[in-house]
Amino acid sequence: MKTIALLTGRLARVALWVAGIGLVLMTVLIAAQVFWRYVLNDSIIWTEPASVMIMGWFIFLGAAVGIREGYHLSFDVLLYVVPQRIKLVLHSISDLAVASFGVGMIWYGWQLAEKTAGNKLPGLGISGAFDFAPIVAGGVLIVLFSTERIARRAAGLPTARFGEEAEID
Repeated sequence: MKTIALLTGRLARVALWVAGIGLVLMTVLIAAQVFWRYVLNDSIIWTEPASVMIMGWFIFLGAAVGIREGYHLSFDVLLYVVPQRIKLVLHSISDLAVASFGVGMIWYGWQLAEKTAGNKLPGLGISGAFDFAPIVAGGVLIVLFSTERIARRAAGLPTARFGEEAEID
């Protein structure tokens, strides 16, 4: 289990780096667009659709890493009054619900990608399916990281929760 945690930790780190690079790249593209439009009185037609696509990648990759690290939304009031064993069961139920959401992202994101594959994105000239690739990739990572959290808990290893200091790598 520790080997799997190490591999998923590296995958999460790569996803986070890609998301961070995407955020910087999107910022540069938008700044270039503003400069070209308002200073040079011209326009770069591909920067806006490219920025929106890049934004999809860093949002969904960052969300998946947030799932792995325990930074997703939760409603913890009940957890303050139940025994530790029940807390672990409730955490696993929560992770199952999140994994189910990831499965939905994969399923519906794939359907959207299939339906738009024949369309060309204006300004970029690539398939419309690329707009939905981040949803599918994020869904895959969410399922993987949620499953890892459940497996870690079953193996008696700590899983991080928002506000806790559990080391998961």
